[in-house]
Amino acid sequence: MEKGNHSEPTEFILSGLTDRPELQVPLFLVFFVIYGVTLVGNGGMIFLTTTDPRLHTPMYFFLSNLSFCDLWLSSIISPKILLNFLAERKSISYTACAVQLYLCIIFADVVCLLLAVMAYDRYVAICNSLVYTVTMSRQLCKQLVAGAYAVRVVDSMIHTWLTFRLSFCSSNIINHFFCDIPLLLLLSCSYTHINEIVIFALTCCIQVISFVIVLLSYVYIISTILKICSAEGRRKAFSTCSFHLTAVVLFYGIQLFMYLRPSSSYSMNTDKVASVFYTLMSPILKPLIYSLRNTEVKDALRRAMNKLLTNS
Repeated sequence: MEKGNHSEPTEFILSGLTDRPELQVPLFLVFFVIYGVTLVGNGGMIFLTTTDPRLHTPMYFFLSNLSFCDLWLSSIISPKILLNFLAERKSISYTACAVQLYLCIIFADVVCLLLAVMAYDRYVAICNSLVYTVTMSRQLCKQLVAGAYAVRVVDSMIHTWLTFRLSFCSSNIINHFFCDIPLLLLLSCSYTHINEIVIFALTCCIQVISFVIVLLSYVYIISTILKICSAEGRRKAFSTCSFHLTAVVLFYGIQLFMYLRPSSSYSMNTDKVASVFYTLMSPILKPLIYSLRNTEVKDALRRAMNKLLTNS
């Protein structure tokens, strides 16, 4: 395909995590296990929150959607990584790269908005417990989740269109294990300043608003918890949001490491490792956090196992 005086690529080459041949099979086995556990963990969380009537609450409704996003994010990236570990030619077609980028932006960043929604849910549950069931109605919960997806679908559409309207002529080698906007911009011979402005504006707007919602929610939550007289009451109140707070710290900790570290300390290998934690390790850790730190989830899992054993 010709565009001007430049030949547009029909595919990109993903350099992957490493080019050392002796590490390809061991890494394949490691990431195969990670992907399998991610599917079981997040799929199990969705199953429990959907089938167990005791988990039909706003908190677990948001939790199931969070697991849904993590499951999809891992499924968008992991199969291609696994295939490239064993393939001699680690290529991805132009169209597949665009689709991967589009879906990654949606499901990776919906998590950010869902964490903000869940923080608001915990704020209402602890600070306005008497009107919790009225405020967090099932209709409102569905609208909040639908709104999060709608914002990210439009946001992803804008980023993907702006990225793939560019001409790619300098190289077709993406120094990463998946298609990512900054690296695609480096390959472009077009004017990318507009892309950079839009990325900065939209990302900062959505991320900052989400972070402010989380921060303000927890300021009020902690203030309310500290006013509770009994130590047991404070412990119970804090336990209802401890797993969400752990997920928030995990999410924003990785974000801060990726985007706020000094440019002098930047290296592509470090960025790849951070991306592994953000896209592949975070989805496997969240179900473990929810199940190990949440008595209701453990009880639901126990009931599901007992029912399965009884029926068999």
